[in-house]
This record gives sequence, structure tokens and C-alpha cells, in this order.
Amino acid sequence: MTILQALEGYYHRLAERGAVASPGWSSEKFGWCIEIGADGGLVDVIDLHDTRGRKPKTVLYQVPAAVKRTVGIAPNFLWDKTAYVLGRTAGAGKRTAEEHARFVAFHQLRLTGQTDEGLLALLRFLERWRPEHFDDETRFRPEMLDANVMFRLAGERLFIHQRPAARALVEKGEADGGGETAFCLITGEQAPIARLHPSIKGVEGAQTAGAALVSFNLDAFTSLGKEQGANAPTSEVAAFRYGAALNHLLARDGPNRVRRPIGDATVVFWADASDAEGSHSEAADAAESWFAGVNDPPTDAEEEVKIGRDMDAIAQGRPLADLRPDILPGTRFFVLGLSPNAARLSVRFWLTGAFSEFAGNLAAHYQDLHIEPRPFHWGGAPSVFRLLVRTTALLQDAKNIPPQLAGEVMRAVLTGGRYPQSLLAAVMIRLRAGDDPLSGWHVAVIRAVLRRDHRKDRKKEDVPVSLAPDEPNRAYQLGRLFAVLEAAQRMALGKVNATIRDRYFGAASATPATVFPLLLRGVQNHLARLRKDGKGGWVERDITDILDRLPPDLPRSLPLIEQGRFVVGYYHQRKEQFKGRPDVAATIEDDEGSDQ
Repeated sequence: MTILQALEGYYHRLAERGAVASPGWSSEKFGWCIEIGADGGLVDVIDLHDTRGRKPKTVLYQVPAAVKRTVGIAPNFLWDKTAYVLGRTAGAGKRTAEEHARFVAFHQLRLTGQTDEGLLALLRFLERWRPEHFDDETRFRPEMLDANVMFRLAGERLFIHQRPAARALVEKGEADGGGETAFCLITGEQAPIARLHPSIKGVEGAQTAGAALVSFNLDAFTSLGKEQGANAPTSEVAAFRYGAALNHLLARDGPNRVRRPIGDATVVFWADASDAEGSHSEAADAAESWFAGVNDPPTDAEEEVKIGRDMDAIAQGRPLADLRPDILPGTRFFVLGLSPNAARLSVRFWLTGAFSEFAGNLAAHYQDLHIEPRPFHWGGAPSVFRLLVRTTALLQDAKNIPPQLAGEVMRAVLTGGRYPQSLLAAVMIRLRAGDDPLSGWHVAVIRAVLRRDHRKDRKKEDVPVSLAPDEPNRAYQLGRLFAVLEAAQRMALGKVNATIRDRYFGAASATPATVFPLLLRGVQNHLARLRKDGKGGWVERDITDILDRLPPDLPRSLPLIEQGRFVVGYYHQRKEQFKGRPDVAATIEDDEGSDQ
């Protein structure tokens, strides 16, 4: 199923609930309404903003469908921004007078012959209005400029565009659309085709006025001399439906949108339970709610832990139906990632399949991340966004997540495929740049990459979940050795300006044959001091034990994957070596805290 077909199908579910506009209508943001009398005179200016939050917010209203503007002048019907309606703008307004004149002429043409009191009042208002009245009338406010405004007849509750006569005009305009007909690639029906596809709003980084998911504006995009939408025939009705559904999904703070972008991709999702047995709408809602909880973990700690338990149970083979009987078998799921691309949108990823497969893949992802001990502030099941921020972004700033990498990671998580090797490289770069490996987040991601490679190809080595002293991998043992050498320095010298981790961590993981001889010579002084103080005998025993597991000739260099195993070994040893030694652990933690 294509993206547009899936969105067109989702529209019908939304329409049953009244959540989207009908053809010929669109949802637009409004903060102001001009109330007029039957003679067209100004009565009042009504503030429509939602004032329940800290800052007033505009409110969505269904109005006659917004026209798609490029560089031309095209007025909307019965509403528009102040440049068109009132002839006033906050900017330079080089063509504001022309925009207002076109708005007035357009409504004089459309409303001629109408007998409805509200429509006639609007026509009279436009005929008597002059832009300079905005400054003369105290009820108009500067913050109205460039905002959308609508109209209402004094003494009535309906806005003018909601009056039966206005609705009839909108429906008549839709019916008279006509135009060239063709075979619609979405519905498979012969119907008038859309010349221009709808604007999609809400994608992070895209134009606020909206960008096109489908467009043809260069000769290179066209074929056989066809123009615009004729290159990929889509009926006007189908284009409207998919646009309305996608704009609904992209609504700010909407339940079907991943709260934060994954790299440069804004991610939306929806379910289709029409082929499942039972309550289709409720099953789809349940699937969407569960997926949203996994990708945007709740702030409630108990709920987050519950999601983590669900992940563990599914990963161990327990059917999703046992955990969530309200999610019916046969429910299909769709995930769409959109990125900005000038005036258009790029599809970063498009994934479809049975919801049970998505759940299984998500559970496998969290199982692959499993590391002991758990990372700091891990919670139940951290989102992909949080993982990438903590392990790949400079200064842990979401803007610094590599966008291409983010899309590939999300695809791997949702499809169960291999993680991109660039993820391992990005994590190692952050560790070399000074990120703390003891936080555990980087180690969890490293283990996930290595663990999944092993699951996909059994010839590749697995990686331990927790400390494995008998692990045969030399890079893992080198990481353990580095942790013990660091402990010897800490115990012997206490607080120092720069530890061996600060100086040599990256070099030791990449070129052990060069670094470790230097470190082993230096540790003799630390061991001598510990022996003199009568403590730390276990340090010397651990060093000897690990060296016995290593070959006489250390590797001159380690490939990236082996550097990852080095980090895992370091983390395991560092976290476990002070267990049972609380006094030493407290001293080390105090010293580390004073270094930061």
C-alpha cells in the first residue's frame, strides 16, 4: 500500500468521528473574528484565542478550503489574513492594496445575487471598508495584523462561513470544479484530477505556510508533455483526503505524532484495524496509544517501568495479545517520517506491516540494549530520540543529531534490521570527545549494535550483558584491564587533574600495543604505593588474572567493532570491581565528583 492510499484510507476513519474537514473545507488557525451588523457596520472584534495556558493560542476552525498560494495573489472565501480582508499588514506590504482589492472583487463576484442576511452583511462591510479605518477604530489591535480573521453577524452564534447559504456555496463550488478527468492512482476511479496537491503543514523545519508532498515544478519532473498533477493523476477528492489526514496527524501535540523529531524527520503513525475481528476503531486507538507510549515514554516513572516490562515480556516470546487484549490480531500499522526539503517534503522512511511485528521489533531493540548494570536514569524503555541525544549529539543538543543517521536508526528499530555501522562510529566519536562511558548509555548502544550483528550472523561474536571474566575476546579483556589500571591510579593518588582515562582512553581502545606497555610501567608505582599502605591487593591480582587471558603480543590496532567491545569490557569491570568494597567505591566517587 502506498503512502497516499494509506492516508486516504485513514481519512475515512477520521471523518466518521468528525475529526477532519469535508471536501471543500480545511482546518485553519484563528485568533480573531470581526462581528458586523446587517448594514455591514463594525460591531465588535472578538478574541478567539485559547487562554487556558500560559500564552494565548490560536484555535483550529473548519473554514472553506484554503487556496494554495505560490507567488500569485489568490483570496480565500469568507476568511483570510488581514492583508486580504482589511488591506493591512505588519510588513512593507508592497502588494497589500492589490491583495485587498482582489479579495473584495472575488466576494462581489461570488456573493452577487445572494439573499442570505449574513452574506449580504459581509458584502456591505467589504464595500464600505477602507484600510485606514484600522487605525481609526480602537477595537482593532496591532497583534491582529497578518493573522487569519473570520466574520460573524451580530446577535448570532454561527460564523458567516457556517451559515447554510455559505455552506451551499462551498458545496456548489466543489460540484462545479470540473476539469480534466483521469484514472485516479489512489482510488482507481475516473474522476477530475488535482492540478496542485495540498500543502502539508507541521513538519519541523519546513515552510510554515506548508510544503508539498507531491509536486511537479521543473521540466525534469514531468513526462510526455504533461503539466503539474497530470504526471501522477490523483483525483481532487483523494488529494483532499490524504492532505486532510496528514495535516491532522501532524497537528502540534497530536496523539499520532512522535513528540520530538528523530534527527530532521517528523514522525507520524496510525493504525488500521479494519481487517481485524472486533471493534476496529478501539483496536486502532489502542495500538496507536501503545506505540506512542513506547516512542514518547510517559513522565510517570511507574508507567515507564510498565512499558519496559511489556518490552521484556514480548522479547521473551509472550504474545502481544496476552499483554494487550484490546489490540486485536490483524491490526496493521503505518509509520511515516518526513523531512523538510525547501518547498517540498522528503520521505525519510515509510514503514508498514502487522502491528505485532512492530511490537516484536521494538521489544527486540530494547532487549539488544540490555546491559548490566543499567545506565543512569535509564527508566523503563528510553525513546530513540533520547538514545540519540545522549549518545551521538554534541553537547546532548537534539539539533546536533546526525539527521541521516537518525532515520537509519529508526528504520532499524522498527524493522528489526541491523543498526547502521555509522551509529557505532558516532558513539565512539562522542566517547573520544569526552563523553562519560560510565553513564552507560553509550555502552548500551554499543552492545545493541554488536548483539544484533550476532543475532543476524551467528559467525560474529556475541557480547556479554554483564561482567564476564572468562570472555575470550581480547578487546573486552583489554577494556577490563584499562578499568583496573585506572582504579590503581585512583586508589594510589586520589584526586588527580587528569586520569589515565582522560589521557589515554581513546588511544588505548584503538592502538593497545602502543599504549598499554606505557600504562603497565606506570602502574608499578601505583601498586608499590598501595602495597606500602597495605591495601589494594585485589588490584594486583586482577591485573595478573587479566594479563594471563591476553596474548603475549598485544594487537597494534583494533577495528571499530573491537573498540566497541573494549568499551563494554571497561564499563563492566569499572562498575563491578568495587562491589563488596563500599569504602573504596565511596572514595572513588567523591574524587570523580570533585573532578567534574
